[in-house]
Amino acid sequence: MKTIGIGLYFDEIGAGDRFRTLKRTITEADIVQFIGVTGMVETLFTDLTFHEDHGAIQGRVAPAALSYTIIEGLLCQSTMQTTGLALLEVEKKILKPVFAGDTIHAEVEILAVRKTSKGNRGIVTSMNNITNQHGETVIAYKAVRMMAARPDEDPRFRP
Repeated sequence: MKTIGIGLYFDEIGAGDRFRTLKRTITEADIVQFIGVTGMVETLFTDLTFHEDHGAIQGRVAPAALSYTIIEGLLCQSTMQTTGLALLEVEKKILKPVFAGDTIHAEVEILAVRKTSKGNRGIVTSMNNITNQHGETVIAYKAVRMMAARPDEDPRFRP
């Protein structure tokens, strides 16, 4: 029987490949649950009047880590389910705030793909730009991952 929902194998990906994730709206509940679970109870995230005394960002700002992990979740569900083996490195720049009500997605470009010495896995480097509903890049990050090679017995590739 064929299994559905399997992600991409490293040997199905090439440098220069580009794709976009599904979109996800960041909600008030997302922010509250994330700061509660992580302990990121910084006043900027918990006090909506903080800006009045400190001139900080106005509105219900989301921790950048929340936006990043939501996108990683979308990528896991769509591109790495059963094929992602390890996240090896991340280089991240936060460019703009994300607020409750913003809708984000990632635009991904594969920068490099190489086989490991073991051969049944590879290293995939991607540039991931998290973009809001206005087309603005809010977070840009490069990720290096270890991903499985396509097994010979994968039913999706049988003639």
